[in-house]
Amino acid sequence: MKSIFSIFKRGLEKTTTRVVRSISGVFTGTKAWDAASFDDLEAMLISADFGVAAAGRIVADIRDRYERGQIATTADINRVAAATVRDILSRHQRAIAFAPTGKPTVILMVGVNGSGKTTTIGKLAARFKAEGRKVMLAACDTFRAAAVEQLQLWGTRVGVPVVSARHGADPASVAFDAMQSALAKNVDVLLIDTAGRQHNQKGLMEELAKIRRSVDKVYPGAPQEVWLTVDASLGGNVVHQAREFSRCTGVSGLVLTKLDGTGKGGMVVALHQDFELPTFFIGLGEQPEDLQPFSPEFFAAALFGESAE
Repeated sequence: MKSIFSIFKRGLEKTTTRVVRSISGVFTGTKAWDAASFDDLEAMLISADFGVAAAGRIVADIRDRYERGQIATTADINRVAAATVRDILSRHQRAIAFAPTGKPTVILMVGVNGSGKTTTIGKLAARFKAEGRKVMLAACDTFRAAAVEQLQLWGTRVGVPVVSARHGADPASVAFDAMQSALAKNVDVLLIDTAGRQHNQKGLMEELAKIRRSVDKVYPGAPQEVWLTVDASLGGNVVHQAREFSRCTGVSGLVLTKLDGTGKGGMVVALHQDFELPTFFIGLGEQPEDLQPFSPEFFAAALFGESAE
């Protein structure tokens, strides 16, 4: 059985290699680290998708420690950077807002095309079921028949029911029916899939808001969570997605996918710094076990090649 930290290390290997090598390149062979050295470090972090605000904070912490004589090697830099990133990632982390016992927890999953949202829903369903929860899925991506079929396949694979309708049906109506069914059948978790909506298409974003209103009409206060699924390989571009989805749907947290296939893992830090949203799960590979609850400690340590011990 692989340790959880080993999954983080393997999943972040491309980003770790990029970041650690770049830091080493900035400071190795430099007798005295000057303003230009720290400017180069900040530019490197921004290019690795850490974002301007997070990169500035990391460099400020490193510069302060260096000037106080607490840093002498690139290994020291990695250690301090990991600690700063861990603080950024931990600041707004929280537990999932599960409903009281006997009431369903409704999680609305949103995100753009290709973000891995439907696959993530299937993996989440398997995880929640393994925890002993009664799970139901709602196929509200009615714009693509293949999306409904994909969710139904996951339902069959995991052994959970899927509420769906014909291709082209009103997504809000499907959500309404699923919410009624979840209440009638004493479901613990209802996961609602939605179309892979492009964040710059106003009509589709409004449809997401309509789905949310439909759920609330049946079950006031739901959904308890609205999770934005983010394709980490897009790097800094996801900041624009997060801004639009937060404005239109009240995003309460993030699920990050495809981190194993990219060197742009710094975007996780940028999202946390800029939006103050928790990350609940992180996709670090193709296997079900590669979808892990997010750990700021494991992520920060793996990102800079540190030990989690």
